[in-house]
Amino acid sequence: MPAPVPHRPQPRKRRRPRPGRHRRGPPDRPRAHHPATPAPRPPLDLLAELTNTPPPPDTPVRTAIRRVKIWTPLVLLLAIVFAVVQNVRPLPDPTLDLTAKDSYTFDGSTVDIPWPTEGQAALDVDGIGSFGSSGDQKPVPIASVAKVMTAYVILRDRPLKSGDEGPKIEIDQAAEDQSDAGQESTVGVTAGDKISQREALESILIASANNVARLLARWDAGSEKAFVEKMNAAAEDLGMTNTTYTDPSGLNNTTVSTAVDQVKLAKAAMKYPAFREVAAMMSYDDYKGKNHGNWNQLVGKNDVVGIKTGTTTSALGNLVFAAKKEIGGETRTIVGAVVRQPDTGSGILAAALDSGDQLIRAAQDTLESATILKKGDVVGYVDDGLGGRTPVVATKDVTAVGWSGLKVKLTFASDPVPHTATAGTKVGTLTVGDGSSGAVKIPVALQSELAEPGFTDRLTRIA
Repeated sequence: MPAPVPHRPQPRKRRRPRPGRHRRGPPDRPRAHHPATPAPRPPLDLLAELTNTPPPPDTPVRTAIRRVKIWTPLVLLLAIVFAVVQNVRPLPDPTLDLTAKDSYTFDGSTVDIPWPTEGQAALDVDGIGSFGSSGDQKPVPIASVAKVMTAYVILRDRPLKSGDEGPKIEIDQAAEDQSDAGQESTVGVTAGDKISQREALESILIASANNVARLLARWDAGSEKAFVEKMNAAAEDLGMTNTTYTDPSGLNNTTVSTAVDQVKLAKAAMKYPAFREVAAMMSYDDYKGKNHGNWNQLVGKNDVVGIKTGTTTSALGNLVFAAKKEIGGETRTIVGAVVRQPDTGSGILAAALDSGDQLIRAAQDTLESATILKKGDVVGYVDDGLGGRTPVVATKDVTAVGWSGLKVKLTFASDPVPHTATAGTKVGTLTVGDGSSGAVKIPVALQSELAEPGFTDRLTRIA
């Protein structure tokens, strides 16, 4: 018997939808709609919504409180940053300010100086000031006074220590030939011999040897012409505006200067120890054993210590001089010059020496000393730049030397001032006088401790 065939269900026929009728199905789903993100709402409004409590009304007070809560932290942060920046900023450099008077005038009327009636003259006290000058300061021949510049240039470029003889200079034939040159001032020398630099200076400043002045010029610069160029350059450097050199000896009438210019040179030359030592000699012995006296016969008398004479029939009598005076515990140097002094009966050299002697004695007699500041007097302050001022005092009595009617300057030269220092630390120098090496110089120091500005000063600074 055949096996029964399993019954397979027949698939249902799908009905075609009738025209005009729609197929049934699930209703169309609405498309998703995404509204724009709402603006954030104030916290109080959200709290009110959650608690079903309406937000408080927006009043000026509430607005102000809200602004304070927002800005206060920011302001505090800025204040902290400002304070830190102010505290770490570099401190300004302290400065030294003078509060003492910047000058002192000696009591009395102007000093009466015995100026020569003819020619020119000038008179100074090194480091203090000038008595002034007389005569028309126009360039005139100065004769052997020119050798002061010759010696100055030699010592400036080839300095000698005190007492040193210096290198040996060989005598050339020209120097020997010029040893016997008629009316010139010379010293006998022999070609091939040697003299020291110091003896050469002695021969031109004491014996006024023209031949050795020319020898020095050739030895130093190679030729007299080259040396004269150095002489004129030195004159320009010293401010000798009315001076021209044409030879190293001064024999030429075209070598001209003034009394005022020669005083400038004399003060510069006297700063060299070897120049002072030679100029103050009354005589010297040359290498042949011959003694030569100083033409400046004032030297060795009345504390006269130099410097040089110069006479010719055309230049007349000329003298540049230096003398000492002990006053106020200090030794002062009087420097002056007389130019073109005529014969008054004893010769032109005697006329120059007499005029110079009168000026020297007048200056020595009129010098006086005055204490213008006491030790411990406050003369200024160190200003730290932020309002702090530390007193500065004189470390000893300040004494001025001068003459009646003279006005002397007081000036400060500041040292590098630290931000901190102990009392007594030197912070500068007080100078009384014209500022040259001969002026009075007094150290000034802190009266009390110098401390850095405090936090409040740093915080409140504006600049």
